[in-house]
Amino acid sequence: MERAPVRILVADDHEVVREGLGHLLSGEPNFELVGFACDGDEAVRKAETSRPDVILMDLVMPVLDGVGAIHRLRERGVDCAVVVLTTFLEESKVRQALDAGATGYLLKDVAKDELKNAIRTAAEGGTVLHPEAQEILIRPGSTNGAALEALTDRELDVLRLIASGKSNKAIAKALFLTVGTVKGYVSKILGKLGVRDRTQAALYAVREGLVDPAGELMAGELTPPGPRPER
Repeated sequence: MERAPVRILVADDHEVVREGLGHLLSGEPNFELVGFACDGDEAVRKAETSRPDVILMDLVMPVLDGVGAIHRLRERGVDCAVVVLTTFLEESKVRQALDAGATGYLLKDVAKDELKNAIRTAAEGGTVLHPEAQEILIRPGSTNGAALEALTDRELDVLRLIASGKSNKAIAKALFLTVGTVKGYVSKILGKLGVRDRTQAALYAVREGLVDPAGELMAGELTPPGPRPER
């Protein structure tokens, strides 16, 4: 069965950027460009009607900026991934965007293929972060490592795979679980770690050494599949 194309909305106040992204994305067979917005308020309105899977969101825009737009999208229950695409890498902007609910943060110098892969990853529920943005967010001392003790072995497996950028479907395949079971584990993990979303959980895992900053699994490999007692 052929997968439905990823529906994408582009929000940027610069016409040349909108046109460039439109040209790039419209030539991809598995992408469907559903619209453009030149400010955050327009992005929210168009997202409510077109229901994109992914929004590429600039941060600095008139009327309503990117962070404000992300907040409004979440308040109104618009279910889509938001990937920030910006020229700014200040710590405050990175944290504000992710705290608002962005699932990714990229710079506008990103390579074409990397951007396309990031859009696919975001559409599947994964996290996409520019390496320097990730470095900002994984500075030591900002998590309570003791919270990991509350996780079961299987929950740790799921957390490692979340931090490696895997979608729920990919995690289910890797661990021989159903997608519904994985969703249940993700909810439990967020609650136990005291974080709001999988992006924050992924950063938590990197800070605690469950994966390296590039998203590769560390020495603590996944536990074998099959029945076994939970600790």
